[in-house]
Amino acid sequence: MRSWAGRTSERINAAVEAVVALLMLALVADVWLGVADRYYFGWQLPWPEEFARYLMIWAAMLAVSCGIAGRDHIGLTGFIDKLPRPVRRTSLIVMDVLALALFLYILRYGIPFANSGAKRQAMIFGTSLRPYYAAIPVAALIASIQLMLVLIRDLGDHSEPTVEEEVA
Repeated sequence: MRSWAGRTSERINAAVEAVVALLMLALVADVWLGVADRYYFGWQLPWPEEFARYLMIWAAMLAVSCGIAGRDHIGLTGFIDKLPRPVRRTSLIVMDVLALALFLYILRYGIPFANSGAKRQAMIFGTSLRPYYAAIPVAALIASIQLMLVLIRDLGDHSEPTVEEEVA
């Protein structure tokens, strides 16, 4: 079960990383277009700044699950690593469960938030804000799935000191 969770987490992470990379590529292209428009062409395009904002929100929100999959998020490892092994493992599992509860809470309230954007329009595009607001529940869902998978994969072992650290 642990190896299945690890493989599944890696696959999801690879897909999300690819999407984030594409969003960042689009963001860079959009910002460069805005700069070129402002300083060289004078087209006075009204949408690059707003589009960049939405691209950045989506990229940042999706990248949260990438940090979870690689255990790259901020942790209290300086404190946690000093705890005895059974307490450390239990603490790490409890922190994962609390983080999962947080993302499920965000998912629960993010769906109505995204739906509230259906009645509002983006300033420049004139489209519904629902697709842009959807970054919140979509990212919370993916983060929740990743947290469940890495919790199963690691079972509190993700901050175990190496043999060299224990000897020192």
